[in-house]
Amino acid sequence: MPAHHTAPTLSIVIPMFNEEAVLPLLVERLRPIADGLDTAYEVVAVDDGSSDATAVILERERRTWPQLRIVRLRANSGHQAAISAGLARARGDYIVTLDADLQDPPEVIAEMLRLAREDGVDVVYGVRNDRSTDTAFKRGTARLFYKTMRRLGNIHAPEDAGDFRLMSRATVDAINTLPEHNRVLRFVVPALGFPSATVGYMREVRAAGTTKYPLAKMIRLSVDSVTGFSLAPLRFATWLGLLGGLAALGVLLYAVIARFLGHALPGWTSTVVIVAAVGAVQLLALGILGEYVGRMYSAMQSRPTYFIAHDSLSSEETAP
Repeated sequence: MPAHHTAPTLSIVIPMFNEEAVLPLLVERLRPIADGLDTAYEVVAVDDGSSDATAVILERERRTWPQLRIVRLRANSGHQAAISAGLARARGDYIVTLDADLQDPPEVIAEMLRLAREDGVDVVYGVRNDRSTDTAFKRGTARLFYKTMRRLGNIHAPEDAGDFRLMSRATVDAINTLPEHNRVLRFVVPALGFPSATVGYMREVRAAGTTKYPLAKMIRLSVDSVTGFSLAPLRFATWLGLLGGLAALGVLLYAVIARFLGHALPGWTSTVVIVAAVGAVQLLALGILGEYVGRMYSAMQSRPTYFIAHDSLSSEETAP
């Protein structure tokens, strides 16, 4: 049996969507690092329904890199779903998740693996202790995001830790058994509470291509994070309802007293303001409730978050 068909010690899972510009640079930089680890490995490249030449470049690289394994999704399913697909197919005792843009340096993988083995931890987080290459807006919103999640969800995720991490087989098996849809892995993993360590590094600029996380996707990720790990928005809606009820009771008492005293009631302006304020509170509360109902609806449907179109390992195993 070829060496790359045996179960590897390390799996490197890389989700990618339309990364034709950066792929050659990724291979050029990652392969010598992986070969120098002195351990059996596989690179699981998850093609998230790319519409450019990503699939062609991957197939070309696989001809000369036997450890490269291609998992192709039938349609674009999103970054977190692509990582989940890679985790479900990875075979290693340790699994690293790494983005293709080279902003997270693959050189750190060796230190992660060393820490996991020597300290016996299940998770090693890559922490961006230098984000000078990011914009001030991105750094500020990231700090606010993690601070908010710590307050709302009581989840102690390392600050400035994204999806660059090493996990043990036990951790990945635990993640794969979770029935949750719309996973946000940067909070799912800390929520497991497994022993962990951190490795710091400087976040680099994207090596090539364009970002796959525009503002709209960042907002969607934030909403999934809050609704997936915190009941605080539901309680916020409850408190808004209570405050709205107290305000309505106060207005009612004022109207009754003013009537008995013979004072004229306020005009239509105040009435419109009160009605609009109460309506706004109700709509906000309904919107928050709708997010949770939507998540329950998706879970009840049990629709897969991704579909595998092709796995190069399966193709090789079934070949005569």
